[in-house]
Amino acid sequence: MSGHSHWATIKHKKGAADAKRGRLWSKIARMIIVAAKNGGGDASSNLVLRYAIDKARAANMPKDTIDKAIKRGTGEAGGAAFESMQYEGYGTNGVAIVVEVLTDNRNRTGPEIKRIFEKHGGSLGTPGCVSWMFHKKGLITVSTASIGEDDLMELALGAGAEDMQNSGEVYEITCDPSGYEQLKKALEEKGIPIQSAEISMVPTTMVPITTPEAARKVINLMEAFDDHDDVQNAYANFDIPEEVMAKVG
Repeated sequence: MSGHSHWATIKHKKGAADAKRGRLWSKIARMIIVAAKNGGGDASSNLVLRYAIDKARAANMPKDTIDKAIKRGTGEAGGAAFESMQYEGYGTNGVAIVVEVLTDNRNRTGPEIKRIFEKHGGSLGTPGCVSWMFHKKGLITVSTASIGEDDLMELALGAGAEDMQNSGEVYEITCDPSGYEQLKKALEEKGIPIQSAEISMVPTTMVPITTPEAARKVINLMEAFDDHDDVQNAYANFDIPEEVMAKVG
């Protein structure tokens, strides 16, 4: 198992537990609030808000919950002031990790992120220490069982994709963030079932994880970030081969 969307693919395979749905909705609501606050409540003219609403719908968030979050962002319903921050550091085997958060208390969140790194054998780094290894890209994954590689590549490249990789169970299609909406729409119009779609931080180099123990450590670290209420996204550049992943309990 390798490629840009490695952590997203692992999460998809593990499945989204119902117990985590409330936390996911809370995180997406924060994203909507900040997007509406910064760019207004009209999704037709606010691309960041439209992207957040798409994520909300994909997570089956109720429409009234989405509407309430928009109103909080525009000031119609009040609400906390969230601040966007980014933390960078290293996991086991020198894996590079970028953590994006939305918090209403940076004095609380910073130490908590540091503790998560250290608890799982990693370390918090200085700003910019690993982000240079990542580029912001549109990233769409499609199951390899749903369409032939040549057919999908022809369609994707014609719709503005920059690259497509076959990672075994999924095709990973990347594009410039400005072309994300167009590419996603083109796939949807052709009835291509999309497994995941996001604006992601794509690593330029990958770190191979060769033992089940190391794989378990890095996955536990990523899950700990995923479980933190303030963390919106965590990106990493690890590469776990299928035979190693199969031994991870």
